[in-house]
Amino acid sequence: MAVTLLTLAARGLPHTSNMAWALPFGTAPLLVEARGSKKGTFLSTRKDLRNVAIVAHVDHGKTTLVDAMLWQGGALGDRANPEKTGTRVMDSGELEREKGITILAKNTAIHYRGPSASEFGAPDGVTINVVDTPGHADFSGEVERGLSMVDGVVLLVDASEGPLPQTRFVLRKALEAHLPVVTVINKVDRPDARIAAVEEETADLLLQLATDLDNPDEEALEKLLDVPVIYASAKAGYASLQRPADGELPDNPDLEPLFKAILEYIPAPEFDENAPFAAQVTNLDASPFLGRLALLRIYSGRLEKGTTVGWVRHPQAIVDGIEEQTSAEEHHAESKAAAAGTNGTAPQISSVRISELLVTEGLERRPAQSAYAGDIVAVAGIDEITIGDSLVDLEDPRPLPPIHVDPPAISMTIGINTSPLAGQGGKGHKLTAGQVKARLEQETVGNVSIRVLPTDRPDVWEVQDRGELALAILVEQMRRENFELTVGKPQVVTRMIDGKLHEPMERTTIDVPEEFLGTVTQLMAARKGRMETMANHGSGWVRMEFVVPARGMIGFRSQFLTQTRGTGIAASISDGYAPWMGEIESRATGSLVADRAGQVTSYALLRLEDRGTFFVSPGDEVYEGQVVGENPRDEDMDVNVVRAKEMTNMRSATADVMEVLQAPRQMTLEESIEFASNDECIEVTPEKIRIRKVELSAVERGKLAGRRKRAAKK
Repeated sequence: MAVTLLTLAARGLPHTSNMAWALPFGTAPLLVEARGSKKGTFLSTRKDLRNVAIVAHVDHGKTTLVDAMLWQGGALGDRANPEKTGTRVMDSGELEREKGITILAKNTAIHYRGPSASEFGAPDGVTINVVDTPGHADFSGEVERGLSMVDGVVLLVDASEGPLPQTRFVLRKALEAHLPVVTVINKVDRPDARIAAVEEETADLLLQLATDLDNPDEEALEKLLDVPVIYASAKAGYASLQRPADGELPDNPDLEPLFKAILEYIPAPEFDENAPFAAQVTNLDASPFLGRLALLRIYSGRLEKGTTVGWVRHPQAIVDGIEEQTSAEEHHAESKAAAAGTNGTAPQISSVRISELLVTEGLERRPAQSAYAGDIVAVAGIDEITIGDSLVDLEDPRPLPPIHVDPPAISMTIGINTSPLAGQGGKGHKLTAGQVKARLEQETVGNVSIRVLPTDRPDVWEVQDRGELALAILVEQMRRENFELTVGKPQVVTRMIDGKLHEPMERTTIDVPEEFLGTVTQLMAARKGRMETMANHGSGWVRMEFVVPARGMIGFRSQFLTQTRGTGIAASISDGYAPWMGEIESRATGSLVADRAGQVTSYALLRLEDRGTFFVSPGDEVYEGQVVGENPRDEDMDVNVVRAKEMTNMRSATADVMEVLQAPRQMTLEESIEFASNDECIEVTPEKIRIRKVELSAVERGKLAGRRKRAAKK
């Protein structure tokens, strides 16, 4: 049974379709006969377009599947199959390739000319517009933005791991937007695949989330639950409607069943031919020749190169949460009021000229003369445009509601480098507060989920985002751009609800071997985690689900991997807010802190090896207050790592004995952020990452500790 969308009015949008990629160079869209809507408006349908987002948990194969679709759809031309090259063309960023994750939602277009195109009324082919979204929960703002651009989703689920926290998140967002779902059970050829069980778990999750919707329409709910299932191996480029045996490839050697399911179950864009032009900015890019590019989703009307349109800047283009929790109906009403200008904050409309119009074909953008309702195009000529802004008809302006993303949950301070070694790393380093401020403001332009707030210091800013990893990625990008920074320990973003302090919670799924069940339970209990479910898959592994304060998960990963000997798998997703749950102990170990500046010597390290694990090597420059190692005891210890061997004029009776120095522990940026305690911060330079005390002087730290003890006694 084909799935159709609810009326777009139910989604707070005009009577048009969601996004579609542009036709080749201004050709007229392929339409079917007009049909009446519930409100009497006649809508036309574009049969030559399908708009879909690929969503899943991290490492379940989204980018690999998109690459296989591009390759089989002919978008990569004569390039080698990703299976042969081992590269993913959609993960184009340096950090994305290095870390093996998708960070930014990306768009591409596949002109499908297979046998199913004629079957669904498009003999010249169908343009399938694909949005590849991140799978990590910290980048879920990109997922929400991606879902605002499409008419349906392809949900990938690993045939072994099954639905995980991000699977729940993206599926819930898709169902809230009434987007139809095509389920793909991926990696069916894994040796540990359990295809039938994963299919049942996915169906249960879909039913649970669908029944939790606010005021679900029974007929629409039935259609949303009519979900086709495709069995695939994205790496091999195979897909089938027939369930294979566990660990075996599908019986069909291409992705034709997936393409057919997309054409059948993802609705074609619909729009009102008589409606005025209206489009919304969903992403930003830059060109060395054209300047800032705005990626637009056209809801209605027609856009031509060189025309003049209205540019609407909302007072708050990105809605990211409010101080008090409100219902979905209240939020929807506020969004409509903001778009219409009836809430006292009328949008500003300026006249702008479209200097260049670009369409996407495969992985490239090419000039075009015109675009129609349902298309996604890039336009140039508006230097200050940002995500969430609208372009409208000047004679009949109809601004679109703001884009909504969930509020940030984690914050950290980012400021200039204040260590004694600041500016000594090399030429070209960016050291000033003005440079740091400009870079952070630039990040807010294209990152829909980030906030940058001032602090009581002019050279330090509070940066808020979804999680530790998202903030660490920002700092790493700035480090590679030659910034020197001081980064604070992550903190949670609290809010007042009904006069009480609330904190963000996370739903954490943990997979561990049975032998570590008790260890993990104790670890989560110490972080005030509450176990919700536990299941034994019968393979020696146990899956547990906890609800835990988000601050309890800061620094969790390193301890978890240590106590499970690197075998455990943990994944988290936001789970709303709950009343403050009291103090949570930080790490159970202390720090080894340098008590003076100088150059580290092997002589000193040899005599301090039994004190703990060191992060520095002989020859490294250190300063007073720098954390040079980890103390196994729950206390800090000042150590002298620059002590040199005393030289005398007496000849030794025996020759020097060869001693082997233990290799230092190399700390990455993410590990340093996890390790830092509440009175520590991280010094970040292009060459070095150092952990240090906020107060460098040992004398001053002693005075502060004394004052805290006296205050505690009172």
